[in-house]
Amino acid sequence: MLNIVLFGPPGAGKGTQSDLLIKKYSLVHLSTGDILRSEVAAGTKLGLEAKKLMDAGNLVPDEIVIGMISSKLDANKDAKGFIFDGFPRTTTQAEALDKLLSGKNTSISMMLALEVDDEELIKRLLNRGKLSGRSDDADATIIANRISEYNKKTAPLKDYYTKQGKFFSVKGVGSIEEIFGSLCEKIDSKS
Repeated sequence: MLNIVLFGPPGAGKGTQSDLLIKKYSLVHLSTGDILRSEVAAGTKLGLEAKKLMDAGNLVPDEIVIGMISSKLDANKDAKGFIFDGFPRTTTQAEALDKLLSGKNTSISMMLALEVDDEELIKRLLNRGKLSGRSDDADATIIANRISEYNKKTAPLKDYYTKQGKFFSVKGVGSIEEIFGSLCEKIDSKS
């Protein structure tokens, strides 16, 4: 089973590359934001618990998110693999995910990190803000803060997956096709 954590700061191109990887490798996309919204919409026990927390302005605890991921894995038992998007974001979450996957006789195959310098990210996000109208992509100061938060909170994950021999850096600058080709080379060399 091919299980990929796709990693990168805001504006690195994760969404674009994720869609291409899903098609090529027949993977199931596991976006924690999508999972939360669908569990809430379906009115599941975990969804109702998450909704109560979100309505109060609280973050959904890792245990609930892990429970939702577990349900999604169980609902896709015949999948060739998964792309994890938006999770894990911390070492604690990565450890919980490893434990969950181990209990299902699988594991993370690799973490692919799209590397893009801050200046390029800011330029991309400001451009995306003009096209999409997203307010969080319209202000360079807010964008710089998001990138800084990403770097502070998620950088330890690089170390976590490096220690497991599963971290692979990919240059996230170039054409969509070039970046996709680089990601595929990393995946194919490990498969």
